[in-house]
Formats: sequence, structure tokens, C-alpha cells
Amino acid sequence: MSGPQTNERHAPKVAPKTMVQATTKHERSEFGSVRKSVLFLGAVMVVYILYVIFSGQMDEFVSSLRGVDITWVLRGGLCMFFYYILGVVGYAVPVAREKRSPLGFRDLMSVEAAGIFFSFLSPGGTGAAPAQIYRLTRAGLSVGASSALQYTRFIVYEAAEGIFAAIMLIFRYRYFIDTVGNFAVIGLVLFGVKIIEVFALLVICLCPGFVLRTGNGLINLLGKTPIKADFVHWHSVVDGQVQEFSDGFKDAAKDLPMMLLALLVSLLQLGCQYALAWFVAHAFGKSADLVTCLAAGSMLELLTSAIPLPGGALGAEGGFAMLFHPMFGSTITAAYVVWRFIEYIGPIVAMVPLLGLRSRGGRNVYQRLARIRQGLDTFRRGLPGQKGHEISGGIKIKPKTAPHGKAEPRHAAVSIPDSQAMGDSKRK
Repeated sequence: MSGPQTNERHAPKVAPKTMVQATTKHERSEFGSVRKSVLFLGAVMVVYILYVIFSGQMDEFVSSLRGVDITWVLRGGLCMFFYYILGVVGYAVPVAREKRSPLGFRDLMSVEAAGIFFSFLSPGGTGAAPAQIYRLTRAGLSVGASSALQYTRFIVYEAAEGIFAAIMLIFRYRYFIDTVGNFAVIGLVLFGVKIIEVFALLVICLCPGFVLRTGNGLINLLGKTPIKADFVHWHSVVDGQVQEFSDGFKDAAKDLPMMLLALLVSLLQLGCQYALAWFVAHAFGKSADLVTCLAAGSMLELLTSAIPLPGGALGAEGGFAMLFHPMFGSTITAAYVVWRFIEYIGPIVAMVPLLGLRSRGGRNVYQRLARIRQGLDTFRRGLPGQKGHEISGGIKIKPKTAPHGKAEPRHAAVSIPDSQAMGDSKRK
């Protein structure tokens, strides 16, 4: 991928300093939104506890939690950890071919942590992209290059969500019809919305002229209203960033193997998230089919992402109860609490110390991977059976053959470096 990272041909037309300052201000406002989201989610949790108490389910809720197998809960947490690791890999795949990219693995770890943290704690996940772009610019990318990388990753992830949902609907459509009835129709509608969303993003990337005309036209219309704003600035933002973003995405799309690999990584990442209900079911001693859990988890994600509240609150509770009630039965309330802890609360807490990670001028992703490849190649050459394998110091070991062609297993001819041989001759 040559565009989104370090393509110097497409220099941003808007001053990066101004854009970074705007992005930083936006991030500060997102932290304020996060505080409000935490308060809102706390209020939702209080209401949920009151509902459990006054509905007479408290005793059953407590007894269900007492019987939870903690080892399966920890395994679910490990699965969510792999979700995070695969998210970092999803960013590393397009960056890995850029020799001059300023991004290191710590930068990408911070970017993915910001995506999880702000996505979970902002309405509709809208706070993720600005926070991630800010961290990419802080690592040394221009605003346009950061936007191209971020939204390329976002489009691949959204496409993976649609593909995953389509596969699960094919294999488990009958399950949805038998268990939730007409709710399956809602799932199909949500799936259609996801496809439309991906198509709209592709239009933005592949048709920059249309987007520029539309964006500037909307700004002109707003300029005729009583709204007071710096419309000249927004015209410059649209003109300066849309084209660079489009060029970056087109350059990335030319590398088809990289895009397919990024798509595969995203599918595996989503699989880790959707499989959490399977671990929760085993924690409660329930038998569950993994593919069914993946299908229900995929449908639940489409539902919660359509709810414009932090963490898909209210939609997550109702969706989990409808989709997973056949698996959990009377323990559905306690199962939801455990699932929510693994899938939502735990990752939020775990991401906080990772937000400030920075590579600070160390080796970039390309150099790290090159070093790993070199080490693996050296290790491979040092394995028995490899001809002319080298060890440290430039010494080569070759098997010595006897005069009649028979090998002498306990002896070897050692070739000594020239510098050492010269030293020996001087001593003589």
C-alpha cells in the first residue's frame, strides 16, 4: 500500500498544523462526550439492577452467577484480547510495505485502543475515527494520509461486517425464523443498511469529484442561512482533503493481495467478538453451537450499531434476550451481565493504559518485520541439512571428507576469517 502512509506526491492543501489543532480540539470534546456516556451507562445499569430486583429475578440472578465457570470467562476474555491484536494487525497489513512510514507497532496499538475505547463510549461509535486520526498524525502522518489509512481500514472492516452477516444468514437463517420470527426481517433490513453504508463509502473514495461538488454545494447552501461559521475554512478542508483521501484509497486498492489479507484479518477479528456468547454459554454449563453463536452475535452487532446510544445501550439488552434466550433460558439475565463484561466493560478498562503508547522515532513496522524475517532466515539457514550455513563471526562449518570419500562425523574443517589468519602469521 503506497498511498495512505507516506505518499509525498499528494501533499495536503490545508495546513497540517491547523488540522491537527482542530483534531485535538475534537478529541477533547470527545473526552467530554465520554464522561457523559459513562454517566449515561451508569444510569442504565442502575435501572437494569432495579428491574431485576422488582421483577423478582434477584435470587435466580445471584444463584446463576454463583454457578459460573470462571475459566470459561477467562477464555472469553482471551478471545477478546485476540480481537484487539487482530485489530492492530489490520492496521499493520497496509503499513508493512512502507519503508519510510513513521508508524511503529506501538503507534498502531494506540490507534486500535483509541478505536475500541471511543467507539464503545460514544453515541453510534462516532468518536472512534477522529481519535484514531489524531493518533496517526501525532505519529508523523499528514492529516490526509492519516484519513486515508483510517477510512481504508474502516471500509474494509465495514465490508467484513456485511460479508460475515451474509454468510451467517445463509447458514443460520432458519434459526432466526424459528426463534425470533419477524425479527429476522429486521435483521435483513439492518443487513441492507450495512450494504448501503459500504456503497456510500466507496462512492466517496472512488468519485471524489462528485463528493467535492456535493460538499461545496451544501456549504454554499449553509452560507445563505443565518448560521455563522467559517465557510471559507470548510471549503478549504473539503478541497484539500477529499482528493488526497481518494488518491490514498485508490493507491491502496491497487494492491489487491493486501486488501484481501486485510479483509481476512477483519473477518477473523469479528469472529473473535461474535464468538463470545459461546464462551459464556459454556461458563453457565450450557451446550451451544459455535456457528449459531457467531450468527446471533453478528445479528446483534448490526442491531447495536444501529442504536444511536453509547455502547448500543437498550438495543444490546433486548437483542441479546431475543437472540440468545433459546440457549440460556432462565439464566439469560445473568448471562447478559457476564457477556457484557467480557465484550464491553472489560475492553474499555483494558484500553485506557494503551491510549498513550508511542513509538517515538523507533523502528517502524517495515523495519520490525524485516528484522523478524532476517532472524527467521538466519535460523532457517542454521538448521541441520542446510549447505553452507553461517554462524556468528562469519565462521562457516562444512563436513570434512576422508581421502576415500567417507565422511568423518567427529571432525570439521573450520574456515577462519582473514583478519584472524593475518594475526597468526605475525605471531609466527
